[in-house]
Amino acid sequence: QVQLVESGGGLVQTGGSLRLSCAGSGRTFSSYAMGWFRQAPGKEREFVASIRWSGGTTDYAESVKDRFTISRDNAKNTVYLQMNSLNPEDTAVYYCANRRWFYSLEYTDWGQGTQVTVSS
Repeated sequence: QVQLVESGGGLVQTGGSLRLSCAGSGRTFSSYAMGWFRQAPGKEREFVASIRWSGGTTDYAESVKDRFTISRDNAKNTVYLQMNSLNPEDTAVYYCANRRWFYSLEYTDWGQGTQVTVSS
């Protein structure tokens, strides 16, 4: 059983910052990479950022490049999403997800989500 627990969401004003955390655990926790996704009301879930545990290679959606930074702490099985220069369009439920294997692009495990609300 794999568990992903997100934290760090909240309410922030436009231009503010938040840092999300996602801790992975479980006896069968196996991971090649971790990703952050978000879903705004009435919209489909979208990719935000990802990071590989080995080497730290990162990838970002165009909409968050230069504002968001994903990082990881391998010893703690934890990934972070530093979000700066937030705007109301960033309002969404943010989910972390686990990609178990390098040969599959599928994210197989998901956290419960954390709400991020940016007020104008």
